[in-house]
Amino acid sequence: MKEKLIDLFEYTYHFNKEMIQLISENISKVDEKTISLINHTLNAQQIWNARISGEETFEVWQINPFHTLEDINYQNFLKSMDIIQNCDLDNRIEYQNSRGNRFENSIFEMLFHAVNHSTYHRGQINTLLKQNDIKPILTDYIFYKRQ
Repeated sequence: MKEKLIDLFEYTYHFNKEMIQLISENISKVDEKTISLINHTLNAQQIWNARISGEETFEVWQINPFHTLEDINYQNFLKSMDIIQNCDLDNRIEYQNSRGNRFENSIFEMLFHAVNHSTYHRGQINTLLKQNDIKPILTDYIFYKRQ
């Protein structure tokens, strides 16, 4: 199970990095919603990592300086790897969501959600890029595995 999660976070890191690069190369054509979504994608992974680690979280929709996004993506990746390697993935964590509601999930469930969530938002970003005449990146998992 740990090996598969490592693979999924490597996939997530790879395509988040490519998405940040594509947005950077086309920044003059990118709209605010795209910037908001790439930030939200990275923020969410940081939030899930922090919930597991008991650390301070980002705000869900905070806008980070664009030049910091690559580093945030990398730090998210490192933190996710650390959690996978050093935590019992069946351990359940109690946390509070952004609305203040309390929940409890396993570390595996939380990490898998983080991967799935980023995939979903990269799809939304690709739609916005296409609407702004920017060729989207094929970010499906199978394309990553074919490389």
